[in-house]
Amino acid sequence: MTLQGKRVALPSAPVVHRQFEAHAEATPDAVAVFCAGQQVTYAELDAKANRFAHFLTARGHGRGAKVGVCLDYSIDMVVAVLGTLKAGAAYVPLDPAYPVARLQLLLGQIPDLALIVASPATAGLVESAAVEAIDLEQLSDHLAGLPATGPGVPVTGDDVCYAVFTSGSTGTPKLTAVRHEGWFNLLNWLMLEYGLHPGSNNLVVSAFGFDLSQRSLMMPLFCGATQYLMASRNFDAAMAYRMLSEHGIRTVHCASSTLYVLVDWETARGGEALTRLDYVLFGGEPLKAERIMDWARREGNTCTLLHQYGVAECTDVATSYDLAAYRPGEHDIAPVGRPAHNTGIHLLDEEMHEVGAGEHGEIYISGTGVGAGYLNGTGPESAKFTTVVIDGAPHRLYRTGDRGYVTEAGDLVVVGRMDAQVKVRGMRIDPTDVERALGRLAGVREAAVVAAYTDSGEAELVAFIVPAGDGFDENDVRTRVLGTLPRNMVPARFIDIPRIPLSPHGKVDRAALADEFKNHYAAGGTTA
Repeated sequence: MTLQGKRVALPSAPVVHRQFEAHAEATPDAVAVFCAGQQVTYAELDAKANRFAHFLTARGHGRGAKVGVCLDYSIDMVVAVLGTLKAGAAYVPLDPAYPVARLQLLLGQIPDLALIVASPATAGLVESAAVEAIDLEQLSDHLAGLPATGPGVPVTGDDVCYAVFTSGSTGTPKLTAVRHEGWFNLLNWLMLEYGLHPGSNNLVVSAFGFDLSQRSLMMPLFCGATQYLMASRNFDAAMAYRMLSEHGIRTVHCASSTLYVLVDWETARGGEALTRLDYVLFGGEPLKAERIMDWARREGNTCTLLHQYGVAECTDVATSYDLAAYRPGEHDIAPVGRPAHNTGIHLLDEEMHEVGAGEHGEIYISGTGVGAGYLNGTGPESAKFTTVVIDGAPHRLYRTGDRGYVTEAGDLVVVGRMDAQVKVRGMRIDPTDVERALGRLAGVREAAVVAAYTDSGEAELVAFIVPAGDGFDENDVRTRVLGTLPRNMVPARFIDIPRIPLSPHGKVDRAALADEFKNHYAAGGTTA
């Protein structure tokens, strides 16, 4: 089964920062970035980025170079990103929210790193790097003497624009590279498909190291709007909601779990800032639709929820679905929709033959968004990028490791991970299937399920439940979920938890849950 997105012609040089430059020329006095009470216009930002680009090229860090960026969200961060792109180099986000040990591991995975852009607040996090760390503020006098005009580097659509880390099945983070053509295609599709314009101001709410944050960071600058940044290293729901309420923000890109937090914040306070947005573009993990549907159907809610699917290796987003069309009674799992422009979705069986409509298969992605591969990868994961002959024509595909099917309406549904299944009492189970069943029970506000192992090495499922009220009765929950799941899929243990922990990327932190389970029972804890 193949879903093919609309084929749309791109410019001969589909380069993202050229679109920004066009806005800087057409509307130089428009506000480009706002952060912590400071703002910069398109003309000012363009000049600052040009000077930094000249700084890089003068040091030989032009096309093909890789520049690490370890900064908190700030105007300087955007200058560093745009300047790196203008120099023809690729930037690598080094999230300052990460522990030092994690950053040291990531730094060791970047081949031929040229330098790192840091600040006094972040320099200590990357001091172990074998390359120079520079501070734009300390270099301000030197940069002021460089040309404010573009460096004139001939950047092409095949050049790498950024590279982000994604978890690898071997346990070592993989650095996946995205090409300008793929990034341009994504942003151009979002702009055309959803009518984004110079008034489509955006608020970044996700961590810098997240693949989703790269399009969130650049999308408003691509369409001539204003980018709003939070002066906070970690996600701050109170600050985010305050900014949504006080500024003319129209779009937010986030992980599903971050959306739940924002919806809860608004619901608890009777606010309207979220409901007045044009779009929330979200995904990155299985959707728990019951967490947001009451809010989404609230009278007067004009916000369009776009449930999206993609992977970092293929420029982040491959499909999109307007959740207004979702009817829980028709689908157990909310679809993720149809492909972006110049993007193909293929569902193949183990022999790499196409499956039929409604049949489950592994999801492969083809088209413009397929990235340049892993920069530090020579192992088995590099084989995920492959070429397959479909209908007599060769297609470069990325094997996602996700399983799914296509509905009768032609929408993709992602069922789960091929490698997320665990064997419990001889049966293979996907924990997300159990989470969905628990989430539909009355009295359960949210649930997360992880696999744990007994002293004898046997796997068992542990459910963490956020109750809708003051608590829950374990026997009652077990009895009710037995009405929808076979006995081998019912968790062995249920733990009451006030909230589901989130990773810096805004997704469910399953490692933290596993640690919580160990600590809970090491202390002789009870289930509920």
